[in-house]
Amino acid sequence: MAKRKLKTNRSAAKRFRITATGRFKRKKAGMRHFMRRKKQSSKRNLRTGGYVDKTNQKFVERLLPYA
Repeated sequence: MAKRKLKTNRSAAKRFRITATGRFKRKKAGMRHFMRRKKQSSKRNLRTGGYVDKTNQKFVERLLPYA
């Protein structure tokens, strides 16, 4: 009897990329609207990506079983 294949969560697959060391890259939130009231330095900081926190790492791994 074959083991059932796991499904990848497609919304998570579009939001996260895995690195060579096994961490997940992500975009920062807050760049969609209300840009006029944000400081230029804040907007510049939001442009750079981030990594998924180690407390959420296992949750993202469960969403992306074959990443």
